[in-house]
Amino acid sequence: MLELSDVLDARVRVEETARRTPLDYSHTFSAMTGAEVHLKLETFQRTGSFKIRGATNRIETLTDEERTAGVVTASAGNHAQGVALAATRSGVDSTIVMPDHAPISKVKATRNYGATVELFGDDYDEAAERAHDIEREEGRTYVHAFDDEMVMAGQGTIGLEILEDLPEVETVIVPIGGGGLIAGVATAVKQQKPDARVIGVQAEGASSAAQSLAKGEVHTLDSVDTIADGIATRSVGERTFEVIEERVDEVVTVSDSEIAVAVTHLLERAKTMVEGAGAVPLAALLSGAIEYEEDEVVVPVLSGGNIDMNTLTTVIMRGLVETGRYVKLRTVLKDRPGALDDLLDVISGQQANIYGIQHDRTSRDIAMNAAEVELDLETRGNDHVEELLAALREEGFDVEVLA
Repeated sequence: MLELSDVLDARVRVEETARRTPLDYSHTFSAMTGAEVHLKLETFQRTGSFKIRGATNRIETLTDEERTAGVVTASAGNHAQGVALAATRSGVDSTIVMPDHAPISKVKATRNYGATVELFGDDYDEAAERAHDIEREEGRTYVHAFDDEMVMAGQGTIGLEILEDLPEVETVIVPIGGGGLIAGVATAVKQQKPDARVIGVQAEGASSAAQSLAKGEVHTLDSVDTIADGIATRSVGERTFEVIEERVDEVVTVSDSEIAVAVTHLLERAKTMVEGAGAVPLAALLSGAIEYEEDEVVVPVLSGGNIDMNTLTTVIMRGLVETGRYVKLRTVLKDRPGALDDLLDVISGQQANIYGIQHDRTSRDIAMNAAEVELDLETRGNDHVEELLAALREEGFDVEVLA
């Protein structure tokens, strides 16, 4: 099993390529949670993700023969970029298989780092099958995204940095996809400070680790469905699961809505862009999925910031809806002069800002003498939304909340 000595050895190989990332105390999230929250900002890492650490350690341990043959891997995006950059810096040829629907920003970045990219399959697991075919056909070394001890050891250097920068840390919260990151971090933290907690977080739509722990063996999901594409794997690794079972204190899950809220808060309050997978530790803390004491020293590991711009737009809108900053309403008015003005008077009286209005007399779902109205409104929070809805209903408007 992975040991602390492996992580300490990895630090020497990794430090020339990977950056030592900041550990930033957050007044905002400390006030919101009652804990003492320090954010480990792997969003500032080279390639925008922690994956460069494990990829570098693995490639630096290749034999001369393996370096000549080149490497291959599969990835939804962050591991792809890490392997591409680490291989290029070491003069090793790399081929990366990415799912057909991988974010275009991650595909472009991987190619820019020097890799040959092939798109294949609906998700990571199908892409991995194709990458293993290439491994056999071309004699390349497969650099696993997580189920490799050298990869785990490289990721564990994050744990070393956390303990060095914040020796009083009590809880470290880590995302889990395949488990490589948490296996490395848990090894680095628990073997130096056994009383510190290491808690893993998964998206509800990709909760293989949580289900595996419940069953006592690796459980493979039939499919995954989450906005957190960086941790959208059907199962944890065999090697990573052994470490998780022994060294991780708890694994919790969060919903996509809770992830969206965390991403939105990080953008607005911490001025930090974090992808869904990187935001799950903070989502778990904000949503109450994790129990902690008042003023407990907590480090959420924000593992990456490579979010696709189209995805970011969707996530922000979901976050605004969940926090009551945006609401979409539908109502039906009598089709007569002044009816719309009456509706708008109530809305303006409640100090809601109108983004857009759609007024439709032609819908087959309403009476001939009626008009359907949909409104996009900017609001100031969930309490404000409730006040607005109460005022509209008090004035006789039958209002339906669409979003």
